[in-house]
Amino acid sequence: MNTKCRADSEEETAFQTARREASEEIGLPDTNANLPPPFRVEHLCELPANLAKTELVVRPCVALLHGYDPRTGLTADPEVSLIPTLDAREVAAVFTAPLLGFLKSRLGQDEWYRGSWSLWHNENWKMHQFFVRQNSNTSATEVYRIFGMTARILVDAARLGYAQEPEFEHNSHFGDEEMIAKLRRLGRLSAVRKPSDQLTRQTMEKAAKLS
Repeated sequence: MNTKCRADSEEETAFQTARREASEEIGLPDTNANLPPPFRVEHLCELPANLAKTELVVRPCVALLHGYDPRTGLTADPEVSLIPTLDAREVAAVFTAPLLGFLKSRLGQDEWYRGSWSLWHNENWKMHQFFVRQNSNTSATEVYRIFGMTARILVDAARLGYAQEPEFEHNSHFGDEEMIAKLRRLGRLSAVRKPSDQLTRQTMEKAAKLS
């Protein structure tokens, strides 16, 4: 389950934010009590925070949507029985992909993965792209591109979940906690964000020099 969201207040936890946004964007109830049986969401963990160029700090939350209730023996497929209700203003489509696939350079016969090195955080950074293909309501096949921070977070989640490293080159560390701490020492990443806030190369170089 992947949603990009912003906390409504400083008191709202990362998981509370993720569940609220999932409810608003795709109609997933924000508490397990409101999920139809046998479904329930298990909060697994939070990953180290990631940093965007727009000075947003993103805390990935990993959760598992269960479709089996061991107490009752009921089982259901969420792709069939838990139909999402999309907010068209924020979500264009909902699709699924195997988590293990985000460790693979190939998946099936069609192009799945593409990667390249770029300069970010004043160091070399591997940028990932994944191409998810799914059949639409028509005979056409839809292709969804996963890239940027979302792709990186999914690679890291798969690394942790399967205790494996990907088949392609990647940055070995998880998240950007060290750089985030240095930027805060420079007075950046404040709670109140201005539309003009952007992390420039000069800012990143200055932060990188802090011990």
